[in-house]
Amino acid sequence: MNKLIVAVIALFIGTTAFSQEIDLGIKGGVNFSNISDVKDLSSKTGFQAGVFAGIKFTDKVGIQADVLYSQQGAEFEYGKFDLNYINIPVVLKYYVFQGLNIQVGPQFGFILDDDIYVDAFGVHSLEQNAEKSDVSGIVGAGYDFPFGIRLDARYNIGFTDVLKEDKSKNNVFSVALGYSFL
Repeated sequence: MNKLIVAVIALFIGTTAFSQEIDLGIKGGVNFSNISDVKDLSSKTGFQAGVFAGIKFTDKVGIQADVLYSQQGAEFEYGKFDLNYINIPVVLKYYVFQGLNIQVGPQFGFILDDDIYVDAFGVHSLEQNAEKSDVSGIVGAGYDFPFGIRLDARYNIGFTDVLKEDKSKNNVFSVALGYSFL
C-alpha cells in the first residue's frame, strides 16, 4: 500500500509543471452495494467519505485519485455482509464538454472491518472474514460545476473475491458530491 501511495504522490508532483489545473478537495456520498454470485441477497446502503486530488493535463484529459472510507456489503434474511474499506480509486477523466466527464480506472480497497455471518435458527452457522484487499474497475461520469463543486456517479465492478471459498465479488454504485479547494 505504501508503494501505491508513493507512486500516486510522485505522479502528481512529477506532472504538476505540465498541468493546467490542480484539484484538491473533499467528497462524500452514498453507496448502493451488493455481492455478486450469492443468491437471495439485497443491496446494502452505506456511505463514503474522503479526499481527492486531481490534475487536468489538457482541456479534455485529467486524472483523479481519491482516498475514501466506504461502507459496502449486502443483506439477506438470515445474515449480512457488513464490509468497511479504505478505497483508493484512480480514474482517468475525459471531458466531453465543459465540466461533463467520463471516468474509468482501477480501484484498490483495503478492509478495515468485516462482519459476515449467517444466523440460521438463532445459531451462527457461518462466520467468516473477508479478504484483506479488493481490486475493482470503475466506470462513471461526473460534472465539475463552477465554484469548486464536483458531482460523480460511479459503478465499481469487483475483480477479486470477497471470501476465499466463494466466487463472490463486490459491486457498488455510488453517487458523491465534492468540493475542490483549488
